[in-house]
Amino acid sequence: MAPRYEDTLQYLWGLRRLGAKSDLTVIRAILASLGNPQRSFPSIHITGSKGKGSTAALCAAVLHTAGYRTGLYTSPHMLSYRERTVVDGVPIPKETVVDLVELVRETSASLLQAGTIDREPTFFEITTAVAFAHFKREHVQAGVIEVGLGGRLDATNTIDAPVCAITTLELEHTEILGPTLTDIAREKAGILHPGTRLVTGVDAGEGLQELERVAYGLRVPTWRIGSEIRVERTRQDRESQVVDVQNPLRHHTGLRIPLLGGFQVLNAGVAVSVLDRFAEATGLTIPEEAYHRGLAQTLWPGRLERLSEAPCFYADAAHTEMSARALTKSMLEIEPDAPRNRNVVLFSCLRDKRMGAILEEFSRLADTIVLTELRNDRAMPVKEMERAARGRFSRILVAPQIPQALELARAAVPSGGFLLATGSTYLISEVEAAVKGVSVEEPRLSDPLPTTASGAGIAGRTRRSAQQV
Repeated sequence: MAPRYEDTLQYLWGLRRLGAKSDLTVIRAILASLGNPQRSFPSIHITGSKGKGSTAALCAAVLHTAGYRTGLYTSPHMLSYRERTVVDGVPIPKETVVDLVELVRETSASLLQAGTIDREPTFFEITTAVAFAHFKREHVQAGVIEVGLGGRLDATNTIDAPVCAITTLELEHTEILGPTLTDIAREKAGILHPGTRLVTGVDAGEGLQELERVAYGLRVPTWRIGSEIRVERTRQDRESQVVDVQNPLRHHTGLRIPLLGGFQVLNAGVAVSVLDRFAEATGLTIPEEAYHRGLAQTLWPGRLERLSEAPCFYADAAHTEMSARALTKSMLEIEPDAPRNRNVVLFSCLRDKRMGAILEEFSRLADTIVLTELRNDRAMPVKEMERAARGRFSRILVAPQIPQALELARAAVPSGGFLLATGSTYLISEVEAAVKGVSVEEPRLSDPLPTTASGAGIAGRTRRSAQQV
């Protein structure tokens, strides 16, 4: 089975640069031919610039603890493609990946021959169809579905979720989603539909105004953090934090989450309120004990995860200016006594990132930075990162590859300091693998942005679906 599985991964990887058209015709046709498996279970649909994966993991953990067979679909993955499609905490088996990918390939070939569709499905469309088919086969009772990128034209926007969440908004993938927060909010609000309910962590600004405009037009009732939802952190340490969440339906106190960082407080508030609304909409019962036990057991690797001690070693996949700012703030709270001149940042990123602004944030944490280049065709050249680091870090170390960079960074941390690896999911996946003694599944599948002949983005021009990087 292993060779067949590797062949399947190679096929999927070969689809990474296929263009996608401006509607959901292909994925809808495929799902219809498969019997619309996405309609066999109620779902929570989650999008946002940051925090959607953590929010999805929190929701899935509580639903599973409450006794419901729960499907969780997320992207990208850290170590294995199978992490994207999980039922009750168990990744999709290799043999199931092989069987379902082949089924989707045969289905799409038939649709192409019949003229129902006019192109092959993309990597993300196939992966989404596989996930929904797997969930149906496994008799999932509740699905938690994370959007790949945007929302309106995302392949996951083929579900009619009774509850949607939009976690945060920031300027990201502007060449795809549009140049303003209003454009980005409009794309993400594309997952809303009449009959759903919206929970959002966006609490102000033009993005919120656009979300509210779309929600009002669709008559979608909306709860906002800081308005209908009140969240308060009551305790935190290096292991976990405790929060209280109050909304119009319930008041939860003393909820412990093992996910670190102030940004996870917002995610917890969104997740808990989404679950309350989901229970209201579906009639599913979620006991208070399930919230406490489920949240406390949530695992979400690579999101301000403490990997080891002596020195304290943290990893976080922050790759935008906003996420870098939030991560820096959280690190200063978690490690308030660690002197800047004893801390080290291990960093690498992709070419499309605002590297200068990101490094400016991380320079508040450490004097020393270790730079390396990712194994990715869109990797930021290490020389460019080195130029951006000058004047921000007093000590700049460079290693050609991640294993050497990790060894160098660990050796550079003196007693009393910490090490933070950050800047890209690609970096964190290899760091996680090295620290945990496992291998990164090859080929290194990601969700690269598809290209078209025109290269046009979707906001205000010819629009196309895309997947998250």
